[in-house]
Amino acid sequence: MSRIQIGEKLPDFTVDTQDQNNVTLHGLLKGKTVLRVLRYIGCPSCRVDVHEIAVRYEEFTKRGAQVLVVMQSTQKNLTDALAGEELPLSIVCDPDMAIYKALAIPVAADKEELRGPDAAAMLAIRDKVQALGYAHGLYEGDELQLPAMFIADPDGTVRYAHYATAIPDMPSVDEVLAILDGLA
Repeated sequence: MSRIQIGEKLPDFTVDTQDQNNVTLHGLLKGKTVLRVLRYIGCPSCRVDVHEIAVRYEEFTKRGAQVLVVMQSTQKNLTDALAGEELPLSIVCDPDMAIYKALAIPVAADKEELRGPDAAAMLAIRDKVQALGYAHGLYEGDELQLPAMFIADPDGTVRYAHYATAIPDMPSVDEVLAILDGLA
């Protein structure tokens, strides 16, 4: 598979989310959709990412956008890890990694590549993890999975695509909001 390009359509899948079963990915697309593909719910840096999006979620909805997070987690592990925590966003469960494969999101060669060359950026993430009190949970899927992010129209047409080269190489919430503003 080759990387998805701007102007192409996201592939469709039947998926589960933290609170829905057997829905289609395209059925979840409403307004502009930020599809943030992370690793798994037990990953502390992924939890920080989800937290930062949740805290500022109203800024997405004011732009007519929503955020879907894709994780390698099973629905049960996701539900257990969130322990009744209410999120304004949906998390798509992809324990078989079908979405990762279809979008050709690469895996890092090793943990050094996963962390990337910017040690300060990883330390900043670690500081956020500690401040929020997240601890590493269950390992799921491929530990070396790199993240990615896409923005799609309601019909699944990709308007923005970013394949991260390391965990810290993902657009911040401010950057995502600016990208959305530029797509309006």
